[in-house]
Amino acid sequence: MNGRLFALAAPLALSLLAPAAANAAGPDHETEGTFKRWRQGATAITYQPASVPQGARAEVSVTRTRSGVRVKLLTTGLVPGRAYGAHLHTSPCGKDPAAAGPHYQNRLDPAAGPGRPSVDPAYANPRNEIWLDFTADRNGVGRAVSTQDWHFDAKRPPWSLVLHAEHTHTGPGVAGTAGARLACLTREAVAAYGEGRAR
Repeated sequence: MNGRLFALAAPLALSLLAPAAANAAGPDHETEGTFKRWRQGATAITYQPASVPQGARAEVSVTRTRSGVRVKLLTTGLVPGRAYGAHLHTSPCGKDPAAAGPHYQNRLDPAAGPGRPSVDPAYANPRNEIWLDFTADRNGVGRAVSTQDWHFDAKRPPWSLVLHAEHTHTGPGVAGTAGARLACLTREAVAAYGEGRAR
């Protein structure tokens, strides 16, 4: 049975902070706003507007397939020719880029924990996580797809998409790392998100 689990579209940067707040936060201040999903609202935060410019947008769709899930990412308005990493993360976005937590993993790395992200290639890899790396084309458009043969755990589903500063590394001790967090999109709670309840 195939079914769309969720889809969302978001401007990653809606408006800049007031000048006083922007100056206080320094050159990489965040921009916060809301965006529209097909059925519900959610939150988008840009931490580095130079890399995720005003007006940038992202759309993520997750579809349940017979054997697993397919996640598609479409971005527009990004820096032409720039490489980005992108992953689904375990927690909602926040003012602190670290608030989104670690990458969502199908099989959890037992050595990882708070403040210790998974960097073991046995767990931090594109078969156990959702990696959506891309390079924006000359028009600032980026696309990526991740197809997995497993379903999300309904008790601990992913909550956000994070754009990172570089493509994801794969070597021992750095597997899964992709540089600074540039922007984050939080999905709203979706009753149909869990196993067997896709719409």
